[in-house]
Amino acid sequence: MTADPSFSDILAASSKGWCARKGEEGLLSIALPIKKADPLEALRVIAEENQFRFLWDEEPGRSFAASGCCQQIELAGPKRFELAQRFSDATFGKLTNGTPNAPSQARPKIVFAFAFFEQAIERLENLGVKPAVQAILPKWQLSLHNNSCWLRLNGVVTHEADARESAEKLWLMRERLIAHKKNLITNPIYKTNDPTNNLHWEEYYKPALEKGLELINNGQLHKLVLAVRQSIKLQETLDPLNLLYRLRTYQQGTCRFLWQPKQGEAFFGASPERLLSVNNELLQCDALAGTASKSDDGERLMQSKKDRLEHELVVQTITNQLNQEGLNPKKANNPQLAKFGKLIHLHTPITAKYKGKTPLLLAEKLHPTPAVAGLPQREAIAWLRILEPFERGNYAAPIGWMDNEGDIDLRVAIRCGTARGNILNLTAGAGLVKGSIADKELDEVGLKLAVLADQLTFQSDFQKNSSNNNP
Repeated sequence: MTADPSFSDILAASSKGWCARKGEEGLLSIALPIKKADPLEALRVIAEENQFRFLWDEEPGRSFAASGCCQQIELAGPKRFELAQRFSDATFGKLTNGTPNAPSQARPKIVFAFAFFEQAIERLENLGVKPAVQAILPKWQLSLHNNSCWLRLNGVVTHEADARESAEKLWLMRERLIAHKKNLITNPIYKTNDPTNNLHWEEYYKPALEKGLELINNGQLHKLVLAVRQSIKLQETLDPLNLLYRLRTYQQGTCRFLWQPKQGEAFFGASPERLLSVNNELLQCDALAGTASKSDDGERLMQSKKDRLEHELVVQTITNQLNQEGLNPKKANNPQLAKFGKLIHLHTPITAKYKGKTPLLLAEKLHPTPAVAGLPQREAIAWLRILEPFERGNYAAPIGWMDNEGDIDLRVAIRCGTARGNILNLTAGAGLVKGSIADKELDEVGLKLAVLADQLTFQSDFQKNSSNNNP
C-alpha cells in the first residue's frame, strides 16, 4: 500500500482479503497509514458513545488505541489463561489480514484485562465484580510508533459486499481523524461532597497491616503485599483520558492504560511493571520491588537490607519460574534504580529467548509475582482474601495485548484506579518482609495512591463556600 493511499487502494486490499477467504465467512482486517495522530486524543473520535475503549500509551511517540468489539469472550475459573489463549488462536486463525505489509505495531491485536483472582468471592458477586478475564478483538485500532501512524478496521465478512463496506468505513474514519481538532482538557476540577476526599484509608489499613507483620515476623509468610483502597465520591463522572494525558508528563517511563467497557465505567493507571513481553522472540520481564521513602533519592534504598531482600525474593521467583519452563533467563547481578515521577524503585530486567506459541500460558505461571502477592504464594493469596476487605478486581493483574504474529505485552496493573459513575476508587499496596516497619509501609502506600490523586484537582462544596465568603 502506498504512503498516501487512495480509496481504490483500500478497496483493492479489502477485495483481495475477501478473495483469500475463498468466499467463506470469517474476519477481515484492513489498515492504512494516516497523517500522524495522537491515539490518546483520537480515541474520542474512533469510539462511538457507550462503546468499548482501550488505550496503551507507553510514550508520546508510541501509543495504541482501540474501540468497539469485533470478537470477545469473558471467562472465569482456573483455566482462564488457557481458554484466553485458545480464543486468541481461534480468532487469529479465522482472520485474514488484508494489509500484511503494515508495520509490526499496526498488526491486528487482541486486548486483555485479567482479574487478580481466577474467581470472585461469592459475597461480592452483586457489586459489579469483573470477569476473571476479558479478551476482545477490537473493531478499530489506531497505532502510533515514532512518526508512523496506522488505522485498522477488524470486521466480520459473510459476502463480498461486507468487504467493500469495510473499505468504505475505514476511509470515512480516516477522513474524520484528519478533520478532527484537538480539544483535550488536561486539568479539570472535580467537585466532591467530602472536604477531606475520604482520605481516612489509614484507619482501615492499620489492622490488616498489623496482622500482616505478625504473619511475617512469626515465619508463617516470607512476604505479603497488602493493598488498600481509597474511595472518593465526586459530583460528576470522571473522564480518565484527562488524567492519562497528565500522567504522560508526571509518570514518564510507565505504560498508561485504559480499559473502558462502557461510558461511566473505566479501569486505568500508569504501570511501571512489565509482567512479560515478547518481541521478535525476545522475552522480557520486570522484577520491580522496593520503594524509596519520600526523602530518599535512591541511595538509602540501594543500601536497605529490607528492600534488597524484598526485591531479591521477586527476582528469584521469576527466574525460577522461567527456568522451570525450559528457558534460560539472564539478569544483572545487582538491581538498578528506576524512577517514575516521584517514586523510585529497585528494578532488575530479566530476559530470555522465547519461541513458544502460547505466551498466555507462560503469563499464567508468572502471575501473581511476589511483587503483588507474597510468598509462599498459595498461603499469601489466602491471607489476602482474609485481610483485604474489598475485591481486588483488575488491580495487580495482567493487562495488555497480543498480535497475530504472537508478540505480546502484558503489564501488571498497579498505580491504578477504577471509576464507576461518580465513585473513584484508587488502589495501592506495600510489600511486607522481615524488617518492615508499619509507619514506613503506610507512607509508601500514601505515595503510591498519590500517583493518580495528585493528577486531579478536587473542590468540595465546603471549600467553594469558604472561598466565596473570603474575598
